[in-house]
Amino acid sequence: MTFTLSTSLPFDHVEQADEFVSMQALHEIARAVEDAGFYAGSVTDHPVPSARWLDNGGHYAQDPFVMLSMLGAVTTKLRLQTNIIVLPYRNPFITARAVSSLDHFTGGRVILGMGAGYMKAEYKALGVDFDTRNDLMDEYIKAMKLAWTGEDFTFEGTGYTALGNRVRPTPAQTPHPPLLVGGNSKRALRRTVELGDAWHPFFVPKTVTDTARTAAMEDDDDVKGAIAYMQEHCAKVGREVPPKVIASSTYSIKKGWSAQEALDHFAHLKSIGIDASGATVYADSRSEYCDLAREFGEKVISKIDF
Repeated sequence: MTFTLSTSLPFDHVEQADEFVSMQALHEIARAVEDAGFYAGSVTDHPVPSARWLDNGGHYAQDPFVMLSMLGAVTTKLRLQTNIIVLPYRNPFITARAVSSLDHFTGGRVILGMGAGYMKAEYKALGVDFDTRNDLMDEYIKAMKLAWTGEDFTFEGTGYTALGNRVRPTPAQTPHPPLLVGGNSKRALRRTVELGDAWHPFFVPKTVTDTARTAAMEDDDDVKGAIAYMQEHCAKVGREVPPKVIASSTYSIKKGWSAQEALDHFAHLKSIGIDASGATVYADSRSEYCDLAREFGEKVISKIDF
C-alpha cells in the first residue's frame, strides 16, 4: 500500500466567512485539493460546541454529511472523509442512512472516521448520556453494519428497537465504507480490532490529555506500543489481518514549509507502522490555501513512493 495523504478542509473558519464559508470557496478549494492529489478531504463534527470551548481555542464545524455531499458533487476522485464524527451523537440508523446515500451517489468514496468524543457540554445539549458513550459507540457500529447489509434486520438498542427494518440503496463499497476508529485508549484499540478497518490515532501530548479525555500519543514508542497492543488483541480474537493505521493530521503546510522535511516526516511515519496520514493547510485566504495545496501536491504527494 502506497502511503496516502488526506487534508482537513477549512470550512469551519467562520471568522473568515468570505474566504472559506461559501459555495465559491467550496468549489475552488475542492478542485485545488483534488488537483494536488490528496487521497481524501476531511471535515469534523461539532453540532453545538460550548461557548467556553470555542473561546478557549475550540473551533466550529459544519454538518459533516452536508459538506461531504457538496464536495462529492464537485469532485470525481477525492475520497470524502469524516475526521471524525462523534458517533453517539446520532441514532445509528440515521448515520447509516447518510453514509449509505453518500457512498452510493459518489461511487464509493466515503471514509467514515468516528470516535466517542470528549465534550460533556455538547453531549448534554444533544440529550445523550456522556458516561455511556463508549458502550454506545460499540453498539452503534454493530447497528450500522446490520443496516448496511440491505436486508431486513432486527436490533435491540439503547432506547430504540428495529423490528424488520431495511435500508437501501446499500453503500457502493462492500460490505461498507472503511471504518476508521479514533481514540488512543486501550478500549479504542480493542474496538478497532473487533469492529473497525483502521485505527485513527489522535496525536495529543500529555499536557492536553485531560481535555481530550484520551490517552497521550506523542512519540514513536507510543505508536509502536499501540500497534503491538492491537496485534496482541488480533491474536486473542482471531483476526488474521491487523487494522491499518491511518493517522490524523501530523504535518502543517504553511508559509515557509519544507518539502524535504515533509517527505522525511512521512517516510518516518511509514517506518514505524503508519500507513497514511493527514496534512493541514494554514492560510489567510482561499487563494493562498489553494496555492499551498497545489504546491504540496507537486513537491510532496507526487514524490511519495513508499
